[in-house]
Amino acid sequence: MNLPDGMPTVWVGHSQGFAGMSRVAGPDVMLQVLRSKRFENCRHFFYGGKPGTAQELAFKMKRRFPWIRIAGTYTPPFRDLNEEEGSELIEIVRQSKPSIIWVGISTPRQELFMRKYLPILDTQLMFGVGAAFDFHTGTIKDCNEWMKRAGLQWLHRLFQDPGRLFWRYVRNNPAFLWRIAMQMLAGKL
Repeated sequence: MNLPDGMPTVWVGHSQGFAGMSRVAGPDVMLQVLRSKRFENCRHFFYGGKPGTAQELAFKMKRRFPWIRIAGTYTPPFRDLNEEEGSELIEIVRQSKPSIIWVGISTPRQELFMRKYLPILDTQLMFGVGAAFDFHTGTIKDCNEWMKRAGLQWLHRLFQDPGRLFWRYVRNNPAFLWRIAMQMLAGKL
């Protein structure tokens, strides 16, 4: 399932006739699930972040929501897992038996990871939540709601981490705009 994490995707949805469509951000979904007593029997696993971030997230979320059950954490390298690392992850997940794996790595790596590993990991659900680990540990600051509604969250993030995000946005943002323009010109919107 792909959800509209950013306002530009919501605006495109509105132009396609989905007037009720609204933003569904990974970090917000994560907090809603973790804070909800309806999910208190779920076991959560945090996959992603820089070294120590997933463990810090587990500590902070357990302190904030004492009822949640943390099954484990795993910090992958900043690349695809090799065969040995993939086997190690499969075994860790098999032993920890998480209900939900929260995947906090960059786009599109997290989507590709989930597509590959969901069928082979012993879990019920995976959520790609992007920078949620960094937001919820305080490593990076989230922007104000007005910036999110204006579609400027990417700019706020760029100012905080220009070295990592500059080329991603230079490549992805124009490509997104080009594809939307082509759809509109072809009459598919």
